[in-house]
Amino acid sequence: MPGAEGAEFDWLAFEQSGVVTSRQAAESLGRATVRGLVRSGRWRAICHNVLLTGNGRLTREQQLWVAVLAAGRDAVLAGATAAAEAGVRGLRQEPLHVLIPAARQVSGTLRRLPLDMPAVFVRRSTILPESHLQLARPMRTSVARALADAAGWARSDDEARTVLAAGCQQRRATAGEIREVVLTLPKLRRRPLILRTLDDIAGGAQALSELDFMALCRRFRIPPPDLQQRRVDAGGRVRYLDAYWRRWRLHVEIDGAHHMDARHWAADLRRQNDIWIAGDRILRFPAWLVRSRPTEVADQVRAGLSAAGWRAEP
Repeated sequence: MPGAEGAEFDWLAFEQSGVVTSRQAAESLGRATVRGLVRSGRWRAICHNVLLTGNGRLTREQQLWVAVLAAGRDAVLAGATAAAEAGVRGLRQEPLHVLIPAARQVSGTLRRLPLDMPAVFVRRSTILPESHLQLARPMRTSVARALADAAGWARSDDEARTVLAAGCQQRRATAGEIREVVLTLPKLRRRPLILRTLDDIAGGAQALSELDFMALCRRFRIPPPDLQQRRVDAGGRVRYLDAYWRRWRLHVEIDGAHHMDARHWAADLRRQNDIWIAGDRILRFPAWLVRSRPTEVADQVRAGLSAAGWRAEP
């Protein structure tokens, strides 16, 4: 676009991946010019008030800009969407989540999105201080706030715990940072569960199976184990124990599906033999059993601890 205003608009369009509001375009180029660009097919009208300065399919980056601009003033990416943009892997890519101030109203624009645009869920919050925001293009919540919201908005308790574990295991946020955010959100859905999960993660739990096991220990009044304890095996390799009661020298290993692979299975047997030779006891459970038959697992853990000298409180 010629002229200073055109150059300024070109830079704005570049910063916003080619997605602009009708007002942004009209202020720089004039309404007549904007209408002509859309009618000629050089630009594409995405929805009311949001334009693409081109005519192709939307890229992921452009979808994010459409979500924020269509949601209106002060909208920011949030929840799993913001966490994924910050580098947390393994989260659901759709729908897109946007957060706006509680007093704001949302028009029907987001109900009339094109087919190459995923659904957008707009959430409201009365609590969104600057410390909960991260400077990015488009603007998004901080990783800690994004993970807290994602856990609260998750489809299930298991998904909520998986989100928190993923963010911490991948070192995008610490359990302490997320807890600090959660404590500022008294109405956050699943708040007690999220705080318990963060305690378990801070204690060493790194996977959903380990979080399930800690919940099982609380439910059946089993003393909490130490998680992810460092140990050097007979071959000099550093290993990390899923759960270990040092006082009673009892290990519990929780095996995911990959342990069924022949190479993993052989290595697990060698490691189990090393533990037995060293004089410790070991119990092993598949992850699915911990979740689906907790009473059976708890009975065996209690029996193992009792055999090692533990006495349950009356």
